[in-house]
Amino acid sequence: MEKCRDTTTEEMLLGWVRTETHAQSQQPSNISSITQFLLLAFADTRELQLLHFWLFLGIYLTALLGNGLIITAVACDHRLHNPLYFFLLNLSLIDLGSISTTFPKSMANSLWDTRAISYSGCAAQLFLFTFLIVAECCLLPVMAYDRYIAICKPLHYGTLLGSRACVHMAAAAWGSAFLNSLIHTGNTFSIPLCQGNALDQFFCEIPQILKLSCSHFYLREVGLLVTSFILALGCFIFIVLSYVQIFRAVLRIPSEQGRHKAFSTCLPHLAVVSLYVSTGMFAYLKPPSISPPSLDLVVAVLYLVVPPAVNPLIYSLRNQELKYALKKLIHPVVFRSNKLLMSLHK
Repeated sequence: MEKCRDTTTEEMLLGWVRTETHAQSQQPSNISSITQFLLLAFADTRELQLLHFWLFLGIYLTALLGNGLIITAVACDHRLHNPLYFFLLNLSLIDLGSISTTFPKSMANSLWDTRAISYSGCAAQLFLFTFLIVAECCLLPVMAYDRYIAICKPLHYGTLLGSRACVHMAAAAWGSAFLNSLIHTGNTFSIPLCQGNALDQFFCEIPQILKLSCSHFYLREVGLLVTSFILALGCFIFIVLSYVQIFRAVLRIPSEQGRHKAFSTCLPHLAVVSLYVSTGMFAYLKPPSISPPSLDLVVAVLYLVVPPAVNPLIYSLRNQELKYALKKLIHPVVFRSNKLLMSLHK
């Protein structure tokens, strides 16, 4: 009887070991076994790949020039050393960084006819992209607050938005974005993957990597994304409430010229916010049923290209101070170029 009981126990233990071994062999391979990802290509033929390279290069250089000029003008012209242009400088840095995170790798892949990005390169790209997009989301409410104080409480503008307060608010925006990106990147790349290594996008982003997951652990990242969306919604509501107060204050201004001047100082920021929100919503809130890879590709390009390329134009179009600073910056370069050309002709 005792021997029969021992035999039964041994058989149960052996069965449990076999079950555990079989379960482990059936588990998906972890992300650590992936050494590279394959990005979505814009074109298959060599001619279209080169066209994509030159097109992206032109767009990238345009964004680089526009944002670079604004950064240089604000940094060099002492008349632009105030809160409005300090935050604009930060916005230009973000736009410059966001397009530099995704475009160069895509251009290089088209030029060298490859789709590969290394595991570490993908992680770095995802971290920087998330960091900069969230930083812009945090900075836009700060810029709305600047406009609210300037119009609704002009007598307290220097007190509430002193240099130290501006630095603290900008640092809070950058710091919050850094922490958010660090959490998302670490969590995303800790999820086991078993759906291959091909991404349906021309750069690394969280939703595309989550598509490769075959584990319930991805729900943890989805929860973080929902939390981030709620925070972004909070930023948007803050901007809306700020502009409600601004519009009320502007409409109480008796003179039409005064109302026009007050509105003109807000229009660039309002246009930038509208551009950021509309492209972001179209990129990430469209139904999956109408979201084939080709549409995702086009929307992602618009989301990444339009704000960095258009924001400098929006802010410099009606801003006389910035236009004067840019002319002052560009004029010596043009003068020297013309002088050099004249000397060469002689």
